[in-house]
Amino acid sequence: MTADKQKILDFIDKKAQAFLDLSDKIWECAEVRFTLGKSADLLCDFLNKEGFTIERGLSGMKDAFIATYGNTGPVIGILGEYDALPTLSQEADADEKKPLVEGGHGHGCAHQALGVAALAAAVGFKDYLEQSGEKAVLKYYGCPGEESGSGKAYMARDGVFAGVDAFITWHPMAETRIWGESSLANYQVWFHFKGRSAHAAAAPHHGRSALDACELMNVGVNYLREHIIPEARVHYAYTDVGGGAPNVVQASASLLYFVRAPKSSQVKEIFERIVDIAKGAALMTGTTMEVEWDSACAEYIVNETLSEATYKNMLDLGPVSFGPEDIEYAKRFTSKYDDTIKSLWRAKIARAFKGKKQEEIDKLAAKPVLEDIFPLIISDTALPGSTDVGDASWQAPTAQLVVTCYPAGTPGHSWQIVAVGKSGIMHKALVYAGKAMAMTALDIVQNPELLKKAKAEFSERLGGEAYQCAIPRDVMPK
Repeated sequence: MTADKQKILDFIDKKAQAFLDLSDKIWECAEVRFTLGKSADLLCDFLNKEGFTIERGLSGMKDAFIATYGNTGPVIGILGEYDALPTLSQEADADEKKPLVEGGHGHGCAHQALGVAALAAAVGFKDYLEQSGEKAVLKYYGCPGEESGSGKAYMARDGVFAGVDAFITWHPMAETRIWGESSLANYQVWFHFKGRSAHAAAAPHHGRSALDACELMNVGVNYLREHIIPEARVHYAYTDVGGGAPNVVQASASLLYFVRAPKSSQVKEIFERIVDIAKGAALMTGTTMEVEWDSACAEYIVNETLSEATYKNMLDLGPVSFGPEDIEYAKRFTSKYDDTIKSLWRAKIARAFKGKKQEEIDKLAAKPVLEDIFPLIISDTALPGSTDVGDASWQAPTAQLVVTCYPAGTPGHSWQIVAVGKSGIMHKALVYAGKAMAMTALDIVQNPELLKKAKAEFSERLGGEAYQCAIPRDVMPK
């Protein structure tokens, strides 16, 4: 640990309570998609008081912003998120499902901590730059709608990330490691069918069923599944079934489709085939079909160079230190997890710590909250999920870490994650993540060869392919 890095840690520790209070306030806001006014206000106010210049209202998103400090030197982007998930309202610390507001929102992916730890990194590194006189341009990007909406994709499409030399970010998880794998590119698109209503008994021949069109489309897509790459994922949900009266031919019906694959080009090819199926369903039923875009995100481009630098900083920090009170707290939740959750967690541990003896794997898997840092794994294999961090990662070399924020094996997007959102476990992880990111920012500034190597790897991984946002130009966040 260098003296300069220790200064950054001290700066973050000095303001740690303010960061934790901010995270708790954003947890209480629990706003979704692109309506994040209260959360963005809290973050912008904090950053403004810390001397950052705020630019708000980006790419058609009133709650997207850039907070900038400095005007000379390498440009480092730190990505922050602060959106919650629908229907996951939950009382803090309750180990039984107890919504604060029935049907309300909750931070089921812990983005309240994500955004604030990124802010802590920015503020801690800013304080260091201020004291040391070293030069860098620091940009905190407030990014709405990661959960559904892909705010970063709109920002990338509009050139908001232009000029950034490197990105640093993180994500709350049940383990501590480097995010060293790619993610699935994803299109999110509605298919709207319009038909003609009629009395289903007296004059069915006058009707044209939009619901029939949806069902035929789904049948066609199910046949398509046999003929797409096995790594692809296609999911759908009915968002309009045309009403609840069986004796009326449904004049409208809609589906929301998610199409995922390891590469954006693969998603595009599958999506075009799905559109043809939808057109066929409309022809078969005498209905009309309209495609409406929701969002899309690109696959994550791993940067091994920056990942290794970040991992070294994590090792220098050592594991997150959880006390006996944290372990007992975690047990309240893990003791209620079923065998399926436990077996999935054990399998994840076994994959990460390949080569360890079974008894060692079992010992790690049995911990109520996992302190141990996973081995560094860099892989081109895509994780079975999507993130709009992918769109940022196409603009500049990107490092992403994850940190243990909740009890071992806790399912993602769950009320349990909301419940532990103000816990000591979450708070300690938040501070840790902020420190690791700020240390990596310092490495980029003090070691020009690191950034040069990261950029060379970035160019090599892209292989001459240019970023293309899948979202059409006329589509705006909504």
